[in-house]
Amino acid sequence: MKILIVSGFLGAGKTTFIKKMAEKTSHDLVVMENEYGEIEVDKILLEEDRRLNIWELTEGCICCSMKSDFASSVLTIANTLDPEYLIVEPTGAALLSNVIANLRQIEYERISLLSPVTVVDADGFDRCLAEYSDIFLDQLKAAGTIVISKRSFTSAEEVAPLISRLRSINPFAPVQFEHYSTLDGGWWETLLSTGLNGNHILPPKQSATEMENLGLSGISLPGPNHLIAFLEEMIRGRYGRICRAKGFVEAGGCLLRFDIVGDRYTVTGFSGETLPKSVFIGENLNRNRLRKKLLADFQTDTKSIRINRPYPRFRSR
Repeated sequence: MKILIVSGFLGAGKTTFIKKMAEKTSHDLVVMENEYGEIEVDKILLEEDRRLNIWELTEGCICCSMKSDFASSVLTIANTLDPEYLIVEPTGAALLSNVIANLRQIEYERISLLSPVTVVDADGFDRCLAEYSDIFLDQLKAAGTIVISKRSFTSAEEVAPLISRLRSINPFAPVQFEHYSTLDGGWWETLLSTGLNGNHILPPKQSATEMENLGLSGISLPGPNHLIAFLEEMIRGRYGRICRAKGFVEAGGCLLRFDIVGDRYTVTGFSGETLPKSVFIGENLNRNRLRKKLLADFQTDTKSIRINRPYPRFRSR
């Protein structure tokens, strides 16, 4: 799982930027939204895009008061959802350097950090610098790429002084002054393939025989009949071309073991102790459809749900 932090001061336009990223790319994205307060406006806006899975962490800031909850929640997403990319949107009052430091503590072979993005409201630049300099400067200095968002200028000449000031604060980060909505997919792919150290991250090479795989934990279905129907859907290609799947699923209060090889499947009871989990192997896996089918947090009729009691107010839709 690769993690891209999209930072920026309050009102800079981070949510709009993330929505455009989902539109411009075809990757498997999960968004962690850190809203500062009870009114979840940004989450509602992101949910307009059905391609995004939105997780929220509220009642605190992930750079300070909720550091441990934040790190634990990232690990939960990595282990249960296994997305290709996790997009982290901190609250606009967060110190980007602290968020990066927190995530670096949980980096390992399955989790890597991408070069972070800081979105800047050009028209509000002077106010933010004058009134909130500590937070604003930290977000700029820790950025890997600076994206100019809201602005009233209409030419490159008008934006030149702002670019000069941004480069004096962070001489290493490229400044994107042309509005991101006009850029092609190549620019967005660069954001999703540049590591924290600035190196290009190559996608893993796949041979003609190498297949995709998805592992899910905490899976459940309403009952045994629902499991049979799910397996029938799977061998008919509803979730991609799956040639092998196996695991344990909670179905109506009992733990069942299932196994698929090609177009054949078996279901048996299981008397041992294990957590509900499964693995799916094949081509063109429809990951989101599998998650929505097997993970209660992605049921379409779920308004909000807590995941893992130690993590307060960590909810998904």
